[in-house]
Amino acid sequence: MSRHILFVISSLGAGGAERVIAQLASHMIGRGDRVSVVSFDRPSDPIYHDFPQATRFVRLGGDLEASALRTLRRILTLRRTIAGLAPDIVISFLTKINVIALAATIGMPVPVIISERNNMARQPMHFLWRKAAATLFPRARAIVLQTAASAAMLPAGARRKAVVIGNPITRFPWTPAGLAATRLTAVGRLTDQKGFDTLIDAFARVAPHHPGWALDIWGEGPDEAALRARIGDQGLGGRVRLAGLSERPAQWIESSSIFILSSRYEGFPNVLGEAMAAALPVIATDCAFGPAELVQHGENGLLVPVDDPAALGGAMLRLIENAELAIRLGASAAGVAEAYSPRAIAGRWDEVIDACLTPLASRAGRQEQRAIGALAAGKRESC
Repeated sequence: MSRHILFVISSLGAGGAERVIAQLASHMIGRGDRVSVVSFDRPSDPIYHDFPQATRFVRLGGDLEASALRTLRRILTLRRTIAGLAPDIVISFLTKINVIALAATIGMPVPVIISERNNMARQPMHFLWRKAAATLFPRARAIVLQTAASAAMLPAGARRKAVVIGNPITRFPWTPAGLAATRLTAVGRLTDQKGFDTLIDAFARVAPHHPGWALDIWGEGPDEAALRARIGDQGLGGRVRLAGLSERPAQWIESSSIFILSSRYEGFPNVLGEAMAAALPVIATDCAFGPAELVQHGENGLLVPVDDPAALGGAMLRLIENAELAIRLGASAAGVAEAYSPRAIAGRWDEVIDACLTPLASRAGRQEQRAIGALAAGKRESC
């Protein structure tokens, strides 16, 4: 039976949530559903990920960091948009958008699934957004999380609606450059969360021992100037490159020898999964949440403590100086893509959506809650 599914997201840029929506849209349109995507960016802004041609886009413009009055206007604008599109279900991504979507649909019959993609306990957020989340999240029909451990970050009244669905991990067509290319690679938004300051400090310990190796940090963000200054302070101006966005999703794989995730916290590290699927040797911080669910230390990658330049630098040296180990870890890492294949992950989303579309009236409503409860229990174990 065809469904009209409406996704709500802040923008259609290069982020991991945007990539997941693009993949889900492709799956859903392929099975005969209609898909609309509402975003709070400008119609002139580029769309980074590939969406099916049949996807309908509604771009509302604006800045989510604006005043309370403008946030109220966005809620009202989204409410009118949802009423006009008349979807069967609304699926929103990311905390502030989740709050806005839940507020916009108060009193409307359309069910809402929200998806948290980061560590709510760690990400910077005004206390009013946290208060709004605690108040509104219990309204969601289901709350999709990426790891079982992340359920603890939800408001207490919302945890019973949690369903764990990991991110789809794609095998991109790019071939890694290999160890001979002598390139360490990191990818992410240039913010404190990603720990690139620690990564630069760690590479400063490696650089004198291996003058042929360099570090590429792919991404954009507000910390670019501070990171450039740190690179200069460490005397690494010719060795560390802030590379911006890759021309195509995950095309950074082509220039990579070893991948490093230096994050202080995550929701689910998409780029780590992409690197592993490409058979790159990986080093990741053992942060909450996600890396330890993908990386088995010493088997398909290396885990190091958060904010520890000495440990991170030591792991880099270990792989640079032991090609046999690096190649073995990379070969083992490729297997992670099977458990998180786009087809498998999309099937889990279908189950949750179908459960939430069950009529709410009387016994049917109780059946729906039991279905979501069963999914929640099952997905916590399976992911």
